[in-house]
Amino acid sequence: MKFFVSCLRFLPPELAHSVALNGLNLIHKIGLINFLFPIPQKVKSFNYKNLTFMNQLGLAAGLDKNGDFIDALGALGFGFIEVGTVTPLAQPGNSKPRIFRFLSKQAIINSLGFNNKGVDYLVAQIKTRKYKGILGVNIGSNKNSQGQKRINDYIECFEKVAPFSDYITINISSPNTPNLRALHSQENLLPLFEALSIARQKLSYSNPIFIKLSPDESTETISLIMEEISNYNFDGVISSNTTIDKTLLKDCDDQGLAGGLSGKPLYEKSNVLLSELHSLDPNILKIGVGGVFTQEDFVKKINLGASLVQIYTSFIYEGPQIVSKLLK
Repeated sequence: MKFFVSCLRFLPPELAHSVALNGLNLIHKIGLINFLFPIPQKVKSFNYKNLTFMNQLGLAAGLDKNGDFIDALGALGFGFIEVGTVTPLAQPGNSKPRIFRFLSKQAIINSLGFNNKGVDYLVAQIKTRKYKGILGVNIGSNKNSQGQKRINDYIECFEKVAPFSDYITINISSPNTPNLRALHSQENLLPLFEALSIARQKLSYSNPIFIKLSPDESTETISLIMEEISNYNFDGVISSNTTIDKTLLKDCDDQGLAGGLSGKPLYEKSNVLLSELHSLDPNILKIGVGGVFTQEDFVKKINLGASLVQIYTSFIYEGPQIVSKLLK
């Protein structure tokens, strides 16, 4: 399997991504997935509200944007899976090439731009899933939406995915949609939070709502956001999204690439934000994500205040065996 994963690196990143996931789907359909990738046993479960997570390890949004591979990914033993980011309308995302590997740093820069098939397609996929684990949906806005239209995009996605999701993540922190991170500011954040709160009450949605945050914001901004999350009774935060800080790619020629950096170089920066969030509110649920490649990385996120941990780049670099590696 390591040989197969290594061979994928000779393919363009998006083609490799498609080949890998479709291959995993095939293995699942012929019933070999748990023979090749046994589910870890005797792992610690986690309970929150009315949800039971089989374990504390999850798959971050971005890997399965459209819900095409939920059952195959779920069979690997993740405690939870987050699909998306999804937008109301299908959109192609930014122009290619838009994913760049940095093998020596175990890092990726992506400028995908919420490429997805739209919320209606995602909902149709979720409805047919057999996976019984915890499923979260990460929602965003279309590229060309601004002002009130951008808020309406979030509400449309929220209303459509709410009946079928165990939790919903509000993505205000991708660096690849123009001005999306402006939602971190109070004048933009409050109207969005107000609209989400109204939608939650309207639908009687009692499952968790998480806010995914950028690791590039100031302490003052993060403190403000945490205060408003508490005011609106949202349930938790995800620390963190990708970073635009390319200085973390020491000794690498990133050629001024636009987009968000993930993987090992993000580990410490995401941990700084996680620690900050925990100091601001020790009781709110926190999901730690960013640079988790080893058991030590996983445990440190927990020790810094995370109740749950997600992976993304390490799954791409190491393949499905990363699940048992982190949980054994």
